[in-house]
Parts: sequence; structure tokens; C-alpha cells
Amino acid sequence: MNFKVNVNLNRLFWNFHINTELEPLLAQIANQHEPSLKRLYQLTNANLFALALRILQQRDLAEDCLQLAFVKVWHNSQQFNATKAKPITWLNAIVRNQALDLLRKNKHQKMHDTSDETLAQLADQSPSQEKQVSLAQEQRAIHTCLAQLKENQRQCLQLAYFDGLAHPQVAAQLNLPLGSVKTWIRRGLLGLRECLTHII
Repeated sequence: MNFKVNVNLNRLFWNFHINTELEPLLAQIANQHEPSLKRLYQLTNANLFALALRILQQRDLAEDCLQLAFVKVWHNSQQFNATKAKPITWLNAIVRNQALDLLRKNKHQKMHDTSDETLAQLADQSPSQEKQVSLAQEQRAIHTCLAQLKENQRQCLQLAYFDGLAHPQVAAQLNLPLGSVKTWIRRGLLGLRECLTHII
């Protein structure tokens, strides 16, 4: 079994799922659909806040940053282009730029090293173009390999990994025995890993 595939499988599932769900939300937000903005916030606020906090080092500033960033998302979502960036990459860039703006405005505070060099280093923390291309290739690989699984295996994996359901919840939703669900998930994962080993 390819160790890299085994280690990165959960990350790939999450990235594939989150970008798949965020893209239509951004399209709806561009049409001023407020429930979509709330859903976007629910899905991404924890990771985006962590990014803001890592740059700003102050919780209150990070909270302000996140609020300002989502205001920008609300007003600028029509600028999102799925052919140029993944949704989560675009959101990360908005939060990072907002955090850097706040750093500049607060540069008089001694606790922050806001030299041009430091700000440039922080700005460069965004995923490189090569990394974005690699991630996109990995996501396509997951999609391709999922399509090759048996229907029951694919359905169980999607509920368990994409929707985050525990095995008993998957069994209840599909009205199937728990043992069968566990077996299909295990076999599906084995099939997925074997397929990904030949692609990634």
C-alpha cells in the first residue's frame, strides 16, 4: 500500500468535498443569496479564523479580520473564477490580504514585526501555482477512482467521508446492517487506495 496515499486520503477527501460544495455557494452569494453566505461561513470559518490568527497573533484582530473578509466575499463573490483558483484558495487569499491590511494599520504596535520583508513572507504563504495544480490533479484522481467503485461502496464512502457520518449513521440512513456498511467502507477504501496508487 502506498504510504503517501494512505496518509493523504482524508485530506484529499476533505479538499475534494469542500471545494465541490463551496463553488455553487459562491455563485449563489453573487446573486445576493444570504443563506448561502451563512452556509459558507459555517463550512469555512474555523480554518479561515485559524489563518487570520496565525498572521495577526491577536484573537480580537483575527475576529475583525474574519468579519471584514466575509463582507468582502459578499460584495466581491462575482469576481470568483473557478478556472483560476479553487474556492478555498480564493477565500484564503481574501483572509490573508485582509490580515496583512490590518497588520499595516497596526504596525505601530511593538508586538508586531510588520517590516516589508515580514509582510512579503506572510503574503507568500499562499499555495504555489504548482501546489494548486497538484491538488487539482489529486481531486480529479479521487473523482475518477470513486467512479470505478461498486455503487454500494461508493455510496457508503461518500456518506462517511464527504458528509462526515459515523458508520452507525451511514447504516441508519441507508437502512442497512452496520456490518455490511463497515465491510463496504473497508473494501471501498482498499479499492480507492489501490486505484490512487496507480494515478497519484
